[in-house]
Amino acid sequence: MELQNKKRFDAVVIVEGRDDTKRLKQYFPGIETIETNGSEVSQQTITTIVNIAKKRDVIIFTDPDFNGERIRKIILKAVPTAKQAFITRKEGEPTKRGNSLGVEHASKAALQRALSDLHEVDIKANAISIQQYDELGLGMGDNARKLREKVGIALGVGYGNAKQFYKRLAMFGISYNKLKEVVKHVK
Repeated sequence: MELQNKKRFDAVVIVEGRDDTKRLKQYFPGIETIETNGSEVSQQTITTIVNIAKKRDVIIFTDPDFNGERIRKIILKAVPTAKQAFITRKEGEPTKRGNSLGVEHASKAALQRALSDLHEVDIKANAISIQQYDELGLGMGDNARKLREKVGIALGVGYGNAKQFYKRLAMFGISYNKLKEVVKHVK
């Protein structure tokens, strides 16, 4: 997906702060963003996002950390049709010590990949059972966390703890066969 200007990129991207906006505009000058200004998303910001979502696509693009996930959940509750973009924790690592993970640290390639590989809520009837999830080694076990991280990268859906990741797979309609194939590939 070539993201050059707002005529080619009509969605509004929800980010955490001004540094995220600055980074996106550096590579995609016409992109429009709404900043949540941290993890305490105000009711005014939510109302603005809900109103925009009635007319345009909304993309949630938060940091790959706890606060980013918290913001994502708050916005999804208000706008369940929002599309979602993810970067990996590695892609969001800062270059300077002491800084936190964030979209503002991602490379142009990582940002392009994330914004062209959008995910939407798509709950299908053939959801993965918790037993299948556990049998694939994603629920519990010595390597479950690392396996979820690798699978999340391969599917482009980000990382989550065992419960969050299971819900995310169901939310995006990932089939058991697709998940089994990805797990086999990343092992």
